[in-house]
Amino acid sequence: MTLRDWGYRLLPGLKWLQGYTGQDAVADLIAGVTVGLTVLPQGLAYATLAGLEPQYGLYSAFVGGIIYAMLGSCRQVTIGPTALLALMTSRHTGLGLGSGPAYAILLCLISGIVELGMAVLKLGALVDLISLPVTVGFTSATAVIIGTSQLKGLLGLRGGSGSDFINTMRSVFGNLHKVRTGDFTLGLISIIILLLLRKLKDVKLDGRIRNLRTQQLISGSIWVIATGRNALVVLVTSVLAYSTCEQMESCPFILTGKVKSGLPSVSLPKFGTTILDRNGTEIRQNFEQMFSELGPSMLILPIIAVLGNVAISKAFGGAGLSPTRELVALSMSNICGAFCSSMPVTGSFSRSAVNHASGVRTPLGGCYTSVLVLLALGLLAPYFQYIPKAALSAVIISAVIFMIEFEVIKPLWRCSRRELLPGAITFVMSLAVGVEIGLLLGVSTDVAFLVYRAARPVLSVSKLQTTNGVNYILIRPKHSSLYFLAIERVRSVISKALTIYGTAPVILDCAHVHEFDFTAARGMGSLQKELAKANVPLFLMSADKTIGVILKESTNIDFPTIDCPDDLEFLLEQTADYVLHLQISAPLVESRMVHGDAGEPTELSKLNGKTS
Repeated sequence: MTLRDWGYRLLPGLKWLQGYTGQDAVADLIAGVTVGLTVLPQGLAYATLAGLEPQYGLYSAFVGGIIYAMLGSCRQVTIGPTALLALMTSRHTGLGLGSGPAYAILLCLISGIVELGMAVLKLGALVDLISLPVTVGFTSATAVIIGTSQLKGLLGLRGGSGSDFINTMRSVFGNLHKVRTGDFTLGLISIIILLLLRKLKDVKLDGRIRNLRTQQLISGSIWVIATGRNALVVLVTSVLAYSTCEQMESCPFILTGKVKSGLPSVSLPKFGTTILDRNGTEIRQNFEQMFSELGPSMLILPIIAVLGNVAISKAFGGAGLSPTRELVALSMSNICGAFCSSMPVTGSFSRSAVNHASGVRTPLGGCYTSVLVLLALGLLAPYFQYIPKAALSAVIISAVIFMIEFEVIKPLWRCSRRELLPGAITFVMSLAVGVEIGLLLGVSTDVAFLVYRAARPVLSVSKLQTTNGVNYILIRPKHSSLYFLAIERVRSVISKALTIYGTAPVILDCAHVHEFDFTAARGMGSLQKELAKANVPLFLMSADKTIGVILKESTNIDFPTIDCPDDLEFLLEQTADYVLHLQISAPLVESRMVHGDAGEPTELSKLNGKTS
């Protein structure tokens, strides 16, 4: 393997540099700057949502773009802070003193390590355990929690936003008499403007303006305004706040406050911190105590990050992308970001959509976004202090309200009402207890349904006749596997069938069964012995050779097999005891499945491929 091949293997992003033209650079620059104008206000807002100072949102916005450009495989994906991860991070940043950033940065590092472990073990498929209804319930619940957590900022109420839905709502309703008119008015107007600008991109000018050049110019301007609406609203409200607060003795708006200027120091995350207890006493925490405080978030947050990133990659890049490669890129973005004071990051669907619409050609567009964020940290940070908190709350609320997916409920109700239950459990429990517990309960409900289906397979039972008039009972599983959970179900169904239809040979149709486990095979052996004592023969029809081998090795019994029901006569002639017993048995109960109506094919003829 050549040095170049090793370089491509370690840094797959180097392949994008092959044949990289000036046109590619211009396209990536435009897309990178456009995404940068989106991530600047979002980063400030998401840091506030996470309970951190605003600059940490920008610290989290530049490392991922550079790392993903070198390791990622989808040109549209942008890595950075998101509302969902900010909300989950906020559960650990309210312990006082300097513990907030310490916990957020440590959680970023641990998330990256967990994601890297998942990549090494190729566990990206674990996200497949989270079904669509559970995902919808989870994202909808988090959207509601995020939206309500910003009500304090929108209404001008003091205090942290928090991540507890019930306590947040109780706090908001208990302090409605303290609502600040200036903040509420500014926030409400900002939301309305943001929603209107969002719809602006849907305006079509075809046929209204005849001049093509003018039409393109106006369409481009509308697209720029609609795409950069967050930055535009934040800029306008900041200018308004600056001019108003400079002229008046008391400012009518609650401002973001001083944002630390300059780049973050590159250092190892802290493995110890100091918090305040309820009495205001400083308590020193070591790594083990911090580890205990983070708890389930150390696993659930990385899984949620992977779920979102893989979903975005598949949405824009197609199904041919490597989940393992995406895991490596995401994990290194978090690990390297932790050394630059970043909170946990993942792919952002909204910014990835902006990147795609901007015409990005390679992942190098993320590098231009990172440069813009670094320039903002170095040059614009002093001006960020004039951003009204109500405007940042408006940015978050107008973004997350579209995460609530009502449109999935109707088709689920029509085609699979059972799947509504895991989604509903996830949604309700996420609001009532917490998003981590809600997600675990939703996934557990889905897994419980899968286990139930494995334990209670669908078995069709029919009493039929061969062409020579030999009655038999046909048991037909509708699943491709029979595991140890299902063997008691098979035993119960056969026993019930013999009680209803009387003594007759039993045929287990294995045409659609391709797998037995050891316990199920031993159970089949016990079942065969029980039926043999009652002089009831058990046959396997259309069984795969591997099934016969498994049954033979597990039970040391040669199960008689047949290719079709008509083979029964030949086999029964070889077993005289069975024939004698069946001749002196009581007549079998007639079944409508034996004789079809005139002119209609019988069930037997369907099996044999004939019509009556």
